Amino acid sequence: MKKISTKLAIYFLAAVLIMESLLMIYLHSSMIDTRTQEEFQSILSRGNSHRDVLEDSYTEGTLNHIAHMESKTDTEVVITDENKKIIASSKDVSDGMRNLINDHPQEVPREGLLIESDWEKMNYLATVTEYNNGAEEGYVYMFKNTKPLRSLIQKLNYHFLMAGILGLLIIAVIYFLLSRILTRPLINMKEATEQLSNGDFLVKLPELGKDELGELSNSIQKLANDLENIQNDRLEFLASVSHELRTPLTYIQGYTAVALREGISDEKRNEYLRIIQDESGRIVHLIENLFELAKIDQNTFTITKQEIELCPLIQSVAKKVGPAFDRKNMTLQISCPKTVYAFADPLRLEQIILNLLDNALKYSEENTITSVMIRSPEAGKVGITVTDQGYGIPENELQHIFKRLYRVEKSRSRVSGGSGLGLSIVKELVEAHGGSVAIESKEGKGTSIEILI
Repeated sequence: MKKISTKLAIYFLAAVLIMESLLMIYLHSSMIDTRTQEEFQSILSRGNSHRDVLEDSYTEGTLNHIAHMESKTDTEVVITDENKKIIASSKDVSDGMRNLINDHPQEVPREGLLIESDWEKMNYLATVTEYNNGAEEGYVYMFKNTKPLRSLIQKLNYHFLMAGILGLLIIAVIYFLLSRILTRPLINMKEATEQLSNGDFLVKLPELGKDELGELSNSIQKLANDLENIQNDRLEFLASVSHELRTPLTYIQGYTAVALREGISDEKRNEYLRIIQDESGRIVHLIENLFELAKIDQNTFTITKQEIELCPLIQSVAKKVGPAFDRKNMTLQISCPKTVYAFADPLRLEQIILNLLDNALKYSEENTITSVMIRSPEAGKVGITVTDQGYGIPENELQHIFKRLYRVEKSRSRVSGGSGLGLSIVKELVEAHGGSVAIESKEGKGTSIEILI
């Protein structure tokens, strides 16, 4: 299986190869065209120069001078009369040259004419210029051997090929190095996700900056941290549930065995049965809360919002819990404006208030006051604040108070019957309404919890 670094390098290399090839072809073609055009223009200019000399001074000496001059260069000149009869040449005229002389058009423009340009197949490049001084007229033919030009272009091809290969090798090395540098973070992230899939959440990814790779790395790191917290919370949750169930079940089992003994009085048996009943009720309450949380997690519970008047709803809840507060000699005060409305699910809102009041009842001493206050802190929102004069919560515990099965002072909570699920349910239900929960507490002075919906 190819690594992503190899794939990236291959893709980049292929793209650059295509681009480099197109550029090389264009540059190579342009240079060859330019060079051949220079050759054509050079011999054409020499032919025109000889034409001008002949038109100025057409003599035997001039003809011999032109032929002698070109014999010392890499070009050849052939001068003919108007009937294409050769009257002077710098070198012997070959058959191929004769054919070009005989085959060119009769009409030749003043600036001259290129009559052979195939430098790849033919032995000569050739031009013709017509001269006419009034008395004499004819043609000046210039020939240049194509072998030096082919040799030059072969060298040019070789250099282009070597430059292309060398450039490709250098680019390949650079791309492979860069692709490894760029894909190393991706490989680290891949390995990290494999660790996560195997249940190993102790993943540490380096900081990669603020780009897309950095954001992806931070997201994976956050996922790993969240999964680790979830795993720890799950283990703690299972341990807490097991512990919460084990204690009342142990009581039930023990007192059932005692109640079944022969010879104990009815008074004692009834006392044991009441303990069994209380512990059974605690188990049922715990299971109901767990079931409620499970429904919230699975989104199987429904929130049916409607406009409700809060004061009658709060008064109704106060009547339900009033006897429990009276038995503990606690005072429940309700402070509510006459007309305050909220857009909420009445059943779920009642459940929220009941849980808050139940907590206040459990974690407060006798002869204390618990108050429920309704207010409108800002337009479109309603605040419900439940304040007690109970034991209070240490400041370092406040951040954990909404965790499931988290309890402050476990021994006291156990005596008062708390399971550590009430506030979790409150938080989940309030957030399901799109609201928020805030808590303030001082140890030994009481707790104030405000929900905002």
